[in-house]
Amino acid sequence: MELIIWALIFVASIALVVKGADWFLDSSEKIGFAIGLSSFVVGVVIVGIGTSLPELVSALAAIVQGADELVVANAFGSNIANVLLIVGLSAAVGGRLAVSKNLIDLDIPLLTIVTAFGVIVALDAVVTPTEALFLVASFFVFLAYSTRNGRSTGDDPEEDDVQQLFSFKRRRPALEIHGFNDPQTQEQKKRKLEISDFVFLVVGLVALVVGGRYLVQSVVTIADLLSIGIGSLSLVAVAIGTSLPELAVSLKAATQGKHEVTLGNIFGSNVFNILLVIGLPGLFVPLRVDVDTLLIGMPFMVIATFFFIISSMSRRIHSYEGALYLLLYILFIGKLFGLF
Repeated sequence: MELIIWALIFVASIALVVKGADWFLDSSEKIGFAIGLSSFVVGVVIVGIGTSLPELVSALAAIVQGADELVVANAFGSNIANVLLIVGLSAAVGGRLAVSKNLIDLDIPLLTIVTAFGVIVALDAVVTPTEALFLVASFFVFLAYSTRNGRSTGDDPEEDDVQQLFSFKRRRPALEIHGFNDPQTQEQKKRKLEISDFVFLVVGLVALVVGGRYLVQSVVTIADLLSIGIGSLSLVAVAIGTSLPELAVSLKAATQGKHEVTLGNIFGSNVFNILLVIGLPGLFVPLRVDVDTLLIGMPFMVIATFFFIISSMSRRIHSYEGALYLLLYILFIGKLFGLF
């Protein structure tokens, strides 16, 4: 009975974190435009960071509650789920995913290097504050690289800058969903603030804090009740839960034939997970890497990334490749919990 209760708390916590991030992001964006912030600032501060709140909140809540091994496990598990589960399902739903030259020229080199960084800092089973500082600094280096080398796609120079900046963090879906390419954006900029904007900002923030706290607490309790490692549970359950926004965006884009949105979403999310979701919490405390994450999670993340890169280089990810990704994800879960 206790296990069922904590399982329900886990599900409710995930829902709070994801929905809270959505409320907080929407309200922040409206307030930002209403007080006269430029599209560039809104894109950098709100869209770029805000769309990663589920991962960041769970990571920061983990170090506050002393469950720091959850941080790396969640980041690596999210990267595995993004490729094997989300790309796999998207390819199956969309038939095949076309890969643009922009993704190959810009995002693949970024993803390759950043994945190598993640492996290197976690290889000794601990991410030190110095290594975390290296990851955060790398984020700004890659930000500059992306800005300089990203390809513009719109007619507004300022909005192009925003798009280029976020070539590796849900740039395309975030900008599309939140109106950067929508004619209504100009009206939104001129829109007057309403009390509801501030209400949802506060409610979203409270939902994030409460959801993050109970998410970590439920993971720790469930792992103890089932006598399994926190890292193992984080590699799957927490990773999938915090990746739900990416899953929703990618599947919707795939069904609409917007393949660059689907794949750009995944490329960006994986880079961001390693550089900031690990980097920011690691600035405060050393992050432990549990055995399951080190021996199972990390190799599968490398394999998934390698397959993703190889598939993308061919300019097409076919439905049969998506099916293979899904089978590999089942193998990952089986290995993690000793089913195979």
